[in-house]
Amino acid sequence: MYTHQKDIITGGLPIAEAKKAVIFIHGRGASAEDILSLNDHLEIADAALFAPQATNHSWYPYSFIAPVKDNQPALDSALAIIKDLVADIENAGIPQEQIYFIGFSQGACLTLEYITRNAGKYGGAVAFTGGLIGKELNMQNYTGNFKQTPILITTGDPDPHVPVSRVEVSEGILKKMNANVTVKIYPGRLHTITKAEIELAKKLVF
Repeated sequence: MYTHQKDIITGGLPIAEAKKAVIFIHGRGASAEDILSLNDHLEIADAALFAPQATNHSWYPYSFIAPVKDNQPALDSALAIIKDLVADIENAGIPQEQIYFIGFSQGACLTLEYITRNAGKYGGAVAFTGGLIGKELNMQNYTGNFKQTPILITTGDPDPHVPVSRVEVSEGILKKMNANVTVKIYPGRLHTITKAEIELAKKLVF
């Protein structure tokens, strides 16, 4: 089992000049550079961009709906890397309500897990194909108030990695915590990010 080294790729504006920050979290087998290139399509121009790189190109070894203990210590280490990055961004002068998250697949699951364990007013979050992590969800991890943070979750139906049922359960938990959640399910969509999803993210979150 493994833990993660802090390895952050940056893009966009220098943080000293930016009004907001966007954290991009890559999927299994992918890289920080891959997910950062998503901004070629999102075209977020006024932000400092950050993408942590997972050790072994994977944030945790097994499925996100495996028992949480099976994915340790990698999962806790991944969550700690994000927490550390958020603290660095805030220390550089960008407040929490101007911090945004984007993740795909395994990165989308990690995005949702991080923000729901650390709920508060964020700029927004986009989970392209993801849900909260664990075979059973530990509701004690999810307290706090999103104060109407806009959150978009998209997925295909069926998706080979992310059951729609888990997306719907995640939506319910986020809404109870006062998030402004939009879920969009695309019948027959492959495990990818489509132009329609990018346009939706631009409209609802950015």
